[in-house]
Amino acid sequence: MIGIRREDKSIWERRVPITPSTVRKLVAEGIEVRIQPSKRRVVPDDEYRDAGATVIDDLSPCSVVFGVKEMPDDFFQKGQAYVFFSHTIKGQPYNMDMLRALRAAGAHLIDYERIVDEKGRRLVLFGRFAGLAGMVDALCFYGRRLAHEGIDTPLLTMKACHEYDNLEEAKAAVTAVRDAIAAGGWPREAGPLVTGFAGYGNVSRGAQEIFDLLDPQEIMPSALATATFTSSIVKVVFAESDMVRPVDSAHPFALQDYYDHPEKYRSRFSDYVPHVDLLVNAIYWEERYPRLITKEELAKKWGRTKRPRFVADISCDVNGSVEFLEKTTDPGNPTFVYEPATGRVIDGVEGDGPVLLAVDILPCELPRESSRAFSELLEPFLRAMDKADFSKPPDEIGLPDPIRAALILKDGRFTNEYRSMRPFLEGDDS
Repeated sequence: MIGIRREDKSIWERRVPITPSTVRKLVAEGIEVRIQPSKRRVVPDDEYRDAGATVIDDLSPCSVVFGVKEMPDDFFQKGQAYVFFSHTIKGQPYNMDMLRALRAAGAHLIDYERIVDEKGRRLVLFGRFAGLAGMVDALCFYGRRLAHEGIDTPLLTMKACHEYDNLEEAKAAVTAVRDAIAAGGWPREAGPLVTGFAGYGNVSRGAQEIFDLLDPQEIMPSALATATFTSSIVKVVFAESDMVRPVDSAHPFALQDYYDHPEKYRSRFSDYVPHVDLLVNAIYWEERYPRLITKEELAKKWGRTKRPRFVADISCDVNGSVEFLEKTTDPGNPTFVYEPATGRVIDGVEGDGPVLLAVDILPCELPRESSRAFSELLEPFLRAMDKADFSKPPDEIGLPDPIRAALILKDGRFTNEYRSMRPFLEGDDS
């Protein structure tokens, strides 16, 4: 029996991991589905009833319970499997109590983030929608920052992504901005809007999908400092070889070597910072990798360049690849200014420093479209997960290989692949 938990971490969270259309297929095949009622969910309870699900609070009979975001510490039961974005694999301090609760309950944990193919590529994800929503928001609030500086642009017609009824309406608004710019609506004092995309994966591609509606001029990173701009809207995409250089200048850049030995490389991104107005950060980052921009580098250059004006940090690693990302935000209060001279953080778009957009639940701003796409990616695995026998050893449960690879906890104990997470819970009985 499959269970679907209501989302309650944030008032903005309206997504579902499994949609009624998928539920209908499962029920037709004899799989029982229970879902907790919710008045906030983008899909009304009646749509699930019509699809054959039982709408009920009690999910205790379910062998597998699906959610989107983190679940409360007191929710977990012995022998039950939980599938959600746990945000624990980097040892995130704010979720270690939840991880301890899962262990104490003797529960099983499967993390969507770790469902990958044989090449390590994620298979069940919201990434494109984070990029889509993040870029819509970035254009909206970049326009408001320019207005604060006394420069009105067509971007002032943009709304935050969650204020549009759907993705098509948001795209239409961006297209209208493009048309206004083409008609001469971009003021000279704004200068070209040079937007840099750090990374080229699913998140970046989603953001570029929106930005490309503005019909930008695209240039290579190597030409950024000397390029002649023929458009008011400019796009630059940075790959790893653009963002870092070997510490040893005699050592050529090699992508796999960088992944394996990031300590042999240092960031070169500060070279580009004076030329980038809007930075979209869409890279995966861990402590062992160089940062894109440090607080020290920003402090040295901000007074002279006032760049970047705006950072849309879709990766949302606090004090991570963008070190001055001091906190995450939500759609109700999405931006803040970081002042390099003082280290002060000011909510909004006003202040002597770059604006940061740091919403860590961006796909929830497109809840229906993102839920539908996510459910379609998850569906091929659901039948096997329903039939899985979690009483057996990990390799005998009957999980498909990508799901088996995402099994972090079995009966409250780390599986062999995730034993390296034990130090995150120092003092716990391993």
